[in-house]
Amino acid sequence: LFDTRKTIGQTQGGGSWRHRFIDTGALSESVLTLYAGQRDVTQWQAIPPATQANPRHPGGVIDLGRDYSGLDARLIWRWEHASLIAGVATEQQREARRGYQNFIGSGADQQLGVTGALRRDESNSVRSSDLYLQGEVALAPTWMLTAGLRSGRLRVETSDHYIANGDDSGTLSYGYTTPVVALQWLPSPAWNLYVSAGQGFESPTLNELAYRPDGGTGFNTTLQPQTSLQVEAGAKWRDDALGLGLDLAVFRAHTDDEIGVLTNAGGRSTFQNVGSTRRSGAELGGRWQLHPNWRALLALTYLDAVYDDDFQTCAAVPCLQPSDRVTVPAGNKIAGTMEKSAFASLAWRVLPQTELALELRYQGQMPVNDRNTDFSPSATVSALRLTHSMPLGPGTLSLLARLDNLTDKVYAGAVIVNEGNGRYFETAAGRTALLAVRWQAPF
Repeated sequence: LFDTRKTIGQTQGGGSWRHRFIDTGALSESVLTLYAGQRDVTQWQAIPPATQANPRHPGGVIDLGRDYSGLDARLIWRWEHASLIAGVATEQQREARRGYQNFIGSGADQQLGVTGALRRDESNSVRSSDLYLQGEVALAPTWMLTAGLRSGRLRVETSDHYIANGDDSGTLSYGYTTPVVALQWLPSPAWNLYVSAGQGFESPTLNELAYRPDGGTGFNTTLQPQTSLQVEAGAKWRDDALGLGLDLAVFRAHTDDEIGVLTNAGGRSTFQNVGSTRRSGAELGGRWQLHPNWRALLALTYLDAVYDDDFQTCAAVPCLQPSDRVTVPAGNKIAGTMEKSAFASLAWRVLPQTELALELRYQGQMPVNDRNTDFSPSATVSALRLTHSMPLGPGTLSLLARLDNLTDKVYAGAVIVNEGNGRYFETAAGRTALLAVRWQAPF
């Protein structure tokens, strides 16, 4: 086999326009936001030629061109004790996806790691359109009610231009309505207590739909959207005299038809719905202004993420027979989720426009597969940050210098969930340096 190589190009741009109304009653302002971007990827994957002998295999080279754009338009009304936002949003993404064999020739003359014969050629598109409302009303001087509603539809379409192995053209369509409500109580200027609940909807992405578990071409049409119900409660406290601030939140989310990784081999992933899952946890954040020139930050996170249902997952690739699958029992940790993490920093303002900071980041162990047979180890890494700003012409020049992973620690910065060959771990970068310059001026 050969090393995987990638070439990626990406461009993105956008802008927004805001208009404030005068003498129009409650109608306060309108906002229009636009964005667009483009991304190209060519990837040679470590898939053996024998695997590509199946006439429905899409090949070992991915050639992908993707364009995306979006629009959001909203009107805002304000009254003495209430406000309302009404808007419409639309997003679209189009891609040309081609697949090629990653070899040419045969026998002793065979050459690997090159672009060979065409095996896949299709045009994919996804478009979503939403209507949304969000309102706030002061029930009393210390009570605030917030509610929102989003309703929309998403359509996915593929047109197959390579039909030598069958026509995989088709469409998928999803509709959704997601409400949210929150209640906020301010018993004093220093305290803010809240509770919120909402429903969520997440459709499969084009990447998640792109491949079938049997290795064939065309969309994975068995994949369904996941829906969720989330509840959160929290408190925020500030004491300017002491220079202290604390944020605490506890949460619970229940998801149905969770989308999870089914197979992951040769750089190519397939997905399935794994039933119900549950995520419970807490987050604590704190800041302390020890001195006008010294400040400290702390953030702690705990997450208990488990599968609520038994389900079947692939033990090998290709995953064609029931014997290729094993059972994942309810109660297992969700692969790729981290139970404990923490961040701390201490910053010193050396000069009025210069700050030096030491950062510490802790990441706990993480299950790398659904069966929980292996975990990425925990790690603690440190960094130094120096920032400086100064006036330059009509604007401000900002400088940033960073040294990350000061001790050059070797640890897993990311994992490949359910990697078919057990190669789950992706080593993080060693000691690295960053220097950034930004100049900002008013228009």
